[in-house]
Amino acid sequence: MELNQYLDIFIEESKEHLQSINDQLLLLEKSPESLEIVNEIFRSAHTLKGMSATMGFEDLASLTHHMENVLDGIRNEKIAPSSTLLDVVFSSVEYLEEMVTSIAGGGDGKKDVTEVVALLNQIVSGEAVEVSNTSENNSTSTNYDSYELTILEQSEEQGYFPYEVTVTLRDDCMLKAARVFMVFEVVEKLGEVIKSDPPVEVLEEENFDNSFTITIVSKDSEESIQQRIFKVSEVEKVDIQVINVKQLQENEKEGSNVAVEEITQAITEVAVTDVVVNEEKKSTTKKVASNKTIRVNIDRLDVLMNLFEELVIDRGRLEQISKDLKVTELQETVERMSRISNDLQNIILNMRMVPIETVFNRFPRMIRQLARDLGKKIDFQIIGAETELDRTVIDEIGDPLVHLIRNAVDHGVEMPDIRRQNGKEEEGQIILRAFHSGNHVFIEIKDNGSGISKTKVLEKAIERGILSKEKSETLTDKEVYQLILSSGFSTADKISDISGRGVGLDVVKSTIESLGGTISIDSEKGNGTTFSIQLPLTLSIISILLTEVGAEKYAIPLSSIIETAIINNSEIQHVHGQQVVQFRGKVVPLVFLDRVFDVSKVDDCNSELSSIVIVKKGEKLAGLVVDSFIGQQEVVLKSLGQYLNHTFAISGATILGDGQVALIVDCNTLIN
Repeated sequence: MELNQYLDIFIEESKEHLQSINDQLLLLEKSPESLEIVNEIFRSAHTLKGMSATMGFEDLASLTHHMENVLDGIRNEKIAPSSTLLDVVFSSVEYLEEMVTSIAGGGDGKKDVTEVVALLNQIVSGEAVEVSNTSENNSTSTNYDSYELTILEQSEEQGYFPYEVTVTLRDDCMLKAARVFMVFEVVEKLGEVIKSDPPVEVLEEENFDNSFTITIVSKDSEESIQQRIFKVSEVEKVDIQVINVKQLQENEKEGSNVAVEEITQAITEVAVTDVVVNEEKKSTTKKVASNKTIRVNIDRLDVLMNLFEELVIDRGRLEQISKDLKVTELQETVERMSRISNDLQNIILNMRMVPIETVFNRFPRMIRQLARDLGKKIDFQIIGAETELDRTVIDEIGDPLVHLIRNAVDHGVEMPDIRRQNGKEEEGQIILRAFHSGNHVFIEIKDNGSGISKTKVLEKAIERGILSKEKSETLTDKEVYQLILSSGFSTADKISDISGRGVGLDVVKSTIESLGGTISIDSEKGNGTTFSIQLPLTLSIISILLTEVGAEKYAIPLSSIIETAIINNSEIQHVHGQQVVQFRGKVVPLVFLDRVFDVSKVDDCNSELSSIVIVKKGEKLAGLVVDSFIGQQEVVLKSLGQYLNHTFAISGATILGDGQVALIVDCNTLIN
C-alpha cells in the first residue's frame, strides 16, 4: 500500500490527538480521580499508536505503547496519577510531538527515547521514579541510523573526531536561513557534515526555532570549531559534544530488538481497535459526524481571496454604472449578482477564519512547566478561545504571545512567600482573553502580579539615553510603560533564562505591527500588568458607511458603528474643554473629522444641524462629526503601504465604484 498519500492526514490527525492528550492531562492533574478523563487520553493514545504503526513509524508507536501501559494502569486503578507521574507522561508527549514535527519536516521521526521509556516502565512496575528534566537533557541528542554510525566509526578510525554541534541564533536574528548557510560554510571548511537536525530543507525554509544541530567529523579541536562558528554574526551560543560512537552502536542494537517486539505488539493492538471502537460507539458517533471536512492548502484560499477582491471592485463599478444609466434590466441583473457575490464573500471569509484556541491551547502546559520550574503557583484562565481570526494572522501571533506569557510568569507573578507578605493569595493569576471589537480582535494578557515600576523604567530609560530627564517628566503612565518595548530595554535586575523584559519585547512589538496591529501596556504597581494587543480581524473585504467631509470621502467600518444621528448644534455642550453630546442617557465626546484630518470646508455655511456617527470600542463611545452620509457598501480594504502605514487614525484605503479613493477611518484609534 502506498502510504505517502496519507502522510498529510496522518500528521494533522496526530497533532490533533497530541493536543487532545495535552489538554486532558492538564484536566487530569486537577481531577486525578476522573476515570473519564483517563479514558479520553487512552483513546487518543491508542489511536495514535495504531496510526503510527500502520504508517511504519516504529519509534512513535513504541513510545505511545509504553505511555499507554501507564494510562492503562491508571484507569484500572493500579497506579495513582501523581505530579511526578504526569511529568513523565508530559515528557513522553513532548517526545511524540518532536517526532511528529520531524516527520512533518521530511524526517524519519526517529528519536532516542530510552530514558523516558525506562521511566514509564518503572511506573508500570511500581518503582519510584525521579524526573531529571529528561526532555532538556536529550534535546540535543540526534538519532543515527546504522549507515551514519558506520561513517562515524570509519571517520574515527582515520583520525577524525565526531562532534555534535548545536548552534543557537539570537532571538532577533532576521535572516535565519542566511546565518545557517554561513555556519554550514564555516563547518564544511573544517570537516565533513554527516547530518543536521532539523534536516537541511527545513533549515532553508526557516521552519525551526532558534537552534539547530549539525553532526560533523573534523580533525580540529572543539575550541577551534567553536571560535570559527562564533565569527558568524547573530550566533548566540555554540555547544559542542564529542560523540561516543561505540555507545551509540550498542544502543542501536538494543533499540532494534525492542522496536521489533514493540511494533509486533502495536500491530496486534491495531486489530483490537475495532473492538474498542464498538465499545465506545456512543461517545464517538458525534465526532465522526463532525469530521465531514476536507483540508485545503491556505495558498489556494489566498489565490481565491485575491480574485474575489478584484471581483468586489468591479462589482462596485457595475453598481455605479447601472445607477447612472437607470436601465431596469441592468439594475435587476446587477442586484442579483450583488446578492450572489455577497453570499460567496461570506463563504470565502468564513473558510479563512480559525478559532484562536489553536494558538491558546499550547499555553496551559507551558505555564504549568514554567510555574514548576520557578516554584510559583499560578491559576491560568483562558477566556474567548472561540474568537475567530484570519488564518494568516493566527500563524504569526503565536510567538509574540509566548514571549508575553513567559514574561508574565517570570516577572509579573511574584513568588508565593512574597505574595503572602503583601497580603495576596499565594496563587497568582494570569488571564488570557480574546474578544472582537469593531473590525478588530483584541488579545489581553493580564496578571495580578507586582506590576511595572514606573520609576525604575524611567531611571533605566534616562541611563540608556533613550530620553532626557526633562522629557521624562512630561510622559503619561502609558507612554512610560511603552518604553519597555524599546530595543534592548530591560528593567530586570538579573538575566533570566525564561524571559527578560526588553530582551524580546521589541521583537513582539515589531511582529504585531507587521500584522497591522498595535500593543499597549497598562500597569498598576503591586496589582499587576495588562498587555493589550489589537489586531485586524481580516485583511480583506469590509462593510462600510461612506461619508463626506468637505470634498473628501471617508469610509467608517459598519462593525464599529452603533447608529447615525442628526443633532441640533445647540445640543453640543462643553465638558472639561471637550465638546460632547447627550446620547441615549450617555455623555458622548465628539470628534470632528475635518479637524482630525485637516480637511478644508467647501461651503462653510452656518448650518444648525450636524451629522454624527456613533462608534464604539468596547464600552467606550464617540461621535464622529461628518458633513453628510453617502450610503452603505462593501469595499476591499487595501493597505496604505509601508511609508504611510503610521498615518493617524487611518487603517487603509479603498477604491470606490466611480474610481475614487476613500480612506478608511480607524475608529479604535480615534476613541483612544
